[in-house]
Amino acid sequence: MIVGVNKIDEATVNYSQARYDEIKTELSGFLKKVGYNPDNVPFIPFSGWTGDNLIEKTDKTPWYKG
Repeated sequence: MIVGVNKIDEATVNYSQARYDEIKTELSGFLKKVGYNPDNVPFIPFSGWTGDNLIEKTDKTPWYKG
């Protein structure tokens, strides 16, 4: 399983690591409840609109090391 965090380019988010971390924390709790180990699930911030992190890594998320 891979979790894609879409709309990272949205104006109120603006490629924010804080918002990504917030989403990752919330979803990790849900994944645990349904039996997955979130430590084994990659979370990828991306923008379907601009194509950031879809095919090639973008420089707009330097904090993302995945």
